[in-house]
Amino acid sequence: MKTSIIIIDDHQLFREGVKRILDFEASFQVVAEGDDGEDALGLVEEHKPDVVIMDINMPTTNGIEATKRLIEAYPDTKVIILSIHDDESYVTHALKTGASGYLLKEMDADSLVEAVKVVAEGGSYLHPRVTHNLVKEYRRLALHGHASPGFVQEAEIRRPLHILTRRECEVLQLLADGKSNRGVGDSLYISEKTVKNHVSNILQKMNVNDRTQAVVVAIKNGWVEVR
Repeated sequence: MKTSIIIIDDHQLFREGVKRILDFEASFQVVAEGDDGEDALGLVEEHKPDVVIMDINMPTTNGIEATKRLIEAYPDTKVIILSIHDDESYVTHALKTGASGYLLKEMDADSLVEAVKVVAEGGSYLHPRVTHNLVKEYRRLALHGHASPGFVQEAEIRRPLHILTRRECEVLQLLADGKSNRGVGDSLYISEKTVKNHVSNILQKMNVNDRTQAVVVAIKNGWVEVR
């Protein structure tokens, strides 16, 4: 079965670009489009999509409010927020309303496709730069004693060589640095396919669902440096 998708964005050209990218993926099907958060509830009720891609800034009902209403009415709805804002306050607010993903509009096509696949399978996905900013904020709170229990506060970095290979540790560090798969590949002079294999192995060994969880767990355990 194909992953059914609804796109909500008030900029028609951007919406068409997103749809074009998704249409290239054989396992995806864009079933409806809307240009405001007000459209979202009716379209979800009509089409019962697997994933809703939602712009955050819209004239009548913004993406955060629309997501909140969607999740309240349809708790199983999976929403990916699109935004130009990488500030952790926006991200935290979006996630608190029930969004499963947060992408910056400067994303590349691979990130969009990967995000939809991860979220459709029940995981969460944050744009790499957003992940990095959140990690920096968690680290800042930890160093000042304001983070939730379990966050590492010492500066010493203890690589998780008991579960990961040295190369996987390098990949995990670059994920914490906010690198995309392509960025990790460029940094380590390896292919994106090899990077994806390493990331898959890391998630399995760390028993987490997605790269965001992997980075947060790594920060909690002092396995990566936040720089």
